[in-house]
Amino acid sequence: MTATDDTATRRARDVWAALVLMGVSVFFLWQTADIPLFGDNRAGVRGTDWFTSAALVPLGVFGAMLLLSGGLLVTALRAVGWRRALRLDGLGITRDAARRFTTLVAVLAAYIVGLVPRVDFILASALLISALVYGYYGDHPRRAWVAAGAVAAPAAFALVAFPAQRDWGAHTDDTVTLGVWLGLTALVVHAARREPVLRVVPVLSIVAPTLLVCAMAFGFRQNVPARTGLVFKQIEYHYFVTLKPLFAR
Repeated sequence: MTATDDTATRRARDVWAALVLMGVSVFFLWQTADIPLFGDNRAGVRGTDWFTSAALVPLGVFGAMLLLSGGLLVTALRAVGWRRALRLDGLGITRDAARRFTTLVAVLAAYIVGLVPRVDFILASALLISALVYGYYGDHPRRAWVAAGAVAAPAAFALVAFPAQRDWGAHTDDTVTLGVWLGLTALVVHAARREPVLRVVPVLSIVAPTLLVCAMAFGFRQNVPARTGLVFKQIEYHYFVTLKPLFAR
């Protein structure tokens, strides 16, 4: 494949990636419309000031995603047009590409559907970050399947063990996810002997979601997923009981 063909194939894939992202953005913007923004009353929930509304972050994130994906679609169509984007050979679909796409869809679906609503956000996101870096850094087909299985297993357990929302506060699925993350981290550390860049993954996978969820909860006063999760519940307790009284004196 020449450089020109490779670029055209990437642009053809960009068309479909942009359409998927636009669909996801529109869906979540539609769902966000039920959250009060300017102090109005919707579905029995009354909002206050716009800058404290829970709708602010999703509106910003998915509004920006919609604009960026729209720009990507226009750019990709100008490069290749619909005719090439609609052909399988134009998309350059190979066995390796199908494997990456299938495992990535499995990882993201398990994270969004099974883990985020039920499992502690820090543990779920640490597992996601470790799986994505371990599975897709370099050309290791077997590692991609291991990564998909590592995220899918605790997600399936959470879905089966705690299907009803009233049970989402249980910590058994948090413990299962923590165990899987520790096992995957052991594989990451082992692989880091040959690929030194992987050495940062265990620290990055914990620090990044911890900073994010603390900023959302205590900085922007936003609601966070699985607020009673195993790790965040302890952080929230010590923030209000131990840390905050020190600054109130």
